[in-house]
Amino acid sequence: MSTISPETALVYTLVTMSASDDTMTDSELTRMTGILGYLPAFRNYNIERLRADTDSCIEILQSEEGLDAVMGLIEEAVPESHRDLVYALACEVAASDGNLSQEELRLLEMIRYSLNVDRLTAAAIERATAARQKTFEGMA
Repeated sequence: MSTISPETALVYTLVTMSASDDTMTDSELTRMTGILGYLPAFRNYNIERLRADTDSCIEILQSEEGLDAVMGLIEEAVPESHRDLVYALACEVAASDGNLSQEELRLLEMIRYSLNVDRLTAAAIERATAARQKTFEGMA
């Protein structure tokens, strides 16, 4: 039995990815809010828990073994069949500001390995995420 719900684990994923480079940008926060509003995975999530879940995740991350603890909670709470969803959400937040930092890339790799998301699945998720980031700005 997990100590957090699968939905809370997804919120932890969003928060951890956003905080990975020590800056939670407006575009990341906007993307996180949008994800909560439209994904079926959050259909039963009480949005009023968002602040408490965000705060508890940040509190855990600030502890000595914080990242490992958060990753353990996510792994424990999310069924194996949904681990690709965790990776997809992490990719969405990482790509939302148009700039992937080294910290974000390392965290994505850590998530992929710890949740056993195979390389082909990860590549497909990454490609789909990149496609969703495209704009028509600057095209002649």
